Amino acid sequence: MSDRGIRSALRSGVREVRRRLVVAAVTDDGMSTAEYAIGTIAAAAFGAVLYSIVTGDSIVSALTGIIEKALNTSV
Repeated sequence: MSDRGIRSALRSGVREVRRRLVVAAVTDDGMSTAEYAIGTIAAAAFGAVLYSIVTGDSIVSALTGIIEKALNTSV
């Protein structure tokens, strides 16, 4: 493919991406109340799972071991 063909393909690709972005921006009115509720529930559930993992004994002991090893390392 020649340079001219590559440039033409690139321009048409950029035009297509720009067209799709404009269509997506114009037609999307934002999230509905149900979507906000589902997103909030999902975020809360993820936070609860993350909290239970981080506060578990294995993570606390692993982090404590890492910190103790770092503090006891001679430079």
